[in-house]
Amino acid sequence: MQYSVREIRSRRDLRRFIAFPDRLYKACPQYVPALHGDQMHALTKAAPLQYCTRKLWLCEDEKGRIAGRICAIVNPRYNELYGKKRARFGWFDTIEDLEVARLLLGTAEAWAKEMGMDEIHGPLYYNTLGKQGMLVEGFENTPVFNTLYNYKYYNDFVTALGYGKECDWVESKVAADQGVPEQLARLAAVLMERHELHEAKISVLMKDPAWVRHFFEVYNEAFAAGVQNFIPFTEAEIAEEAASVMRFLSDDLSTVLLDGQDRVAGFGIAFPDISKALQKARGHLFPFGWYHLAKALKDCSTIDLMVNGAAAQWRGTGISAVFHVLMSEKAARAGAKVALTNPQIESNSASFVWDKYASAEPYMRRRCYLKKI
Repeated sequence: MQYSVREIRSRRDLRRFIAFPDRLYKACPQYVPALHGDQMHALTKAAPLQYCTRKLWLCEDEKGRIAGRICAIVNPRYNELYGKKRARFGWFDTIEDLEVARLLLGTAEAWAKEMGMDEIHGPLYYNTLGKQGMLVEGFENTPVFNTLYNYKYYNDFVTALGYGKECDWVESKVAADQGVPEQLARLAAVLMERHELHEAKISVLMKDPAWVRHFFEVYNEAFAAGVQNFIPFTEAEIAEEAASVMRFLSDDLSTVLLDGQDRVAGFGIAFPDISKALQKARGHLFPFGWYHLAKALKDCSTIDLMVNGAAAQWRGTGISAVFHVLMSEKAARAGAKVALTNPQIESNSASFVWDKYASAEPYMRRRCYLKKI
């Protein structure tokens, strides 16, 4: 079979680019389709495109059928922050044919060289918010909605093409109704009393734009030191995230901790798991996708532990124990049975806390690959 790669230049091809994984993974019960509208926004109007440069390509066979896709990105803010000349690749999908992967990644690498880059890594999004990390373990499991799923052969292909491990993210599955280990509960009680820590009312604070901005300032602080490839959010990214995600935060599952001066000390965010609803929606909100999603948001039997973090001055104090206690109590009240953690860098000490839970078990492992070009 002969294949060719061409750049996306029309709206029609962009829609084909977005829809390709739905066909590729049609027979895969674990795959969770992204909403096509969200993908269209991400590829054409997302806030990071104000400073990122990106190119999209399709690989097609002799009959014009799509065999693969890829996006290559240059993020100048990342390169300036880390002193690198790196491009990144994302939206990488391919049929089980090494030649297709070779053509796609080779095209991305050639463009990266033209842009003055000497390395390429991925799969990554423009910034830290999007789906990233190639699945290397846990293929039998269904991913949480904001993470990638891929076939095993993807890893064989990228390693055969000269890519090596840059870092791994790990995810865990925990019984949500077991409570927290006694050691964490004692530490949380001491910290709450000693530092006058108390919960904010998220539903009230969300109405205050100044507080939302303060929250993201703390978010930037919390992850600047411990999150691989983290890039602080711009004003436009903060506004976009606040509009798209923050409105779904609920006091029922999430917590924001304030110190004695009512400043944000840290936060823990969780959502009801919506992966099965997205599978039923098949990439579209209409005609019935919205119904499946609305129903899933009311079902807390399985929850996604999205993220937690602490303000810079609280780093290393054990404040995560407070998040664990408060969120465990909320999960119990909501009737949660299973909690799935979001990806955490394997070297991050925050991921080690799950070792204290008797019920914790590995769920998925993801990898960012790196290659000199």
